[in-house]
Amino acid sequence: MRPGGRILCYHSLGEPSYGVNDVSPARFRRQIETALRAGYRFVPAEAIAETGGAPHDLAITFDDACKSVLTVGAPILSALGLPWSLFVVSGWCEAIGTGRSDAYLSWQEVEALAAAGARIGSHSVTHPDFGRLAPDQAADELVRSRETIGRRLGIVPTSFAIPLGQSMNWSAAAGRLAREAGYRTVYAQAEETRPAGTVARTFVTRFDDAIVFRGLLRGRFDAWEEWV
Repeated sequence: MRPGGRILCYHSLGEPSYGVNDVSPARFRRQIETALRAGYRFVPAEAIAETGGAPHDLAITFDDACKSVLTVGAPILSALGLPWSLFVVSGWCEAIGTGRSDAYLSWQEVEALAAAGARIGSHSVTHPDFGRLAPDQAADELVRSRETIGRRLGIVPTSFAIPLGQSMNWSAAAGRLAREAGYRTVYAQAEETRPAGTVARTFVTRFDDAIVFRGLLRGRFDAWEEWV
C-alpha cells in the first residue's frame, strides 16, 4: 500500500489539439468514478503536499487553464462535490480577447471558478522550460505571474506547477527563486524522479484506459516521466 496520497494532473478534456495530454470527457468521468468506487477520498492538493496524505487520498489538478476545464471538468467535479486546483499561465489569460488564440480561460472565467471553490496556483507567465532559463528570466516568470494573478483575481498564489514538469525542467536555482518569490509549494511531475524540494504529481494522458488508470493509482508507473 502506498504510504501517502497521490496528486493527479490533467490538462484538457475533449480538446484533441492538446495531443497526449487530452483526456476525453467520458474517460475523465469514468476515471473519477473508478477511484470513488475503489474507496479513494478526494482532498485538496495542498493537503497531500503539506502532510503526505493518507494512502487512499487523491487530489485533482489541472495545468494551463484550458477552456474545457470550465465547460467539462468543473461541472463534473462540482456535481460530485470534489475539490480541485487550477494552475494558470498568466500570459495566456492576459492574451484572451487580443486576437490571439482563445483556447484558454479568460480572467473572468478563472475568477468564476475560484469563486466556486477551485484553488488557483501559478504555472508561469509564458510556460517556458525552466531548465533552460537564466536566473533573471526564471525570477521574472515566477514573480510576474504571481503578481498578475494577484492583481486580476485578488488571490496571491502560494503554489507553483512547473511547466512541462519533468526533472530536466527545473533546477535547484529555480527552487530557490520560487521560494524567494513567495511560493510555498512547487509541484512537479514524476513520483520517483522529481527534483528535490518539489511535490510529486501523476500525469494522466489520453492513453490511460481503465486498465492503465487502475495501474496508475497503484503506482505501477511511478518511475516513469511523460515523454521520456
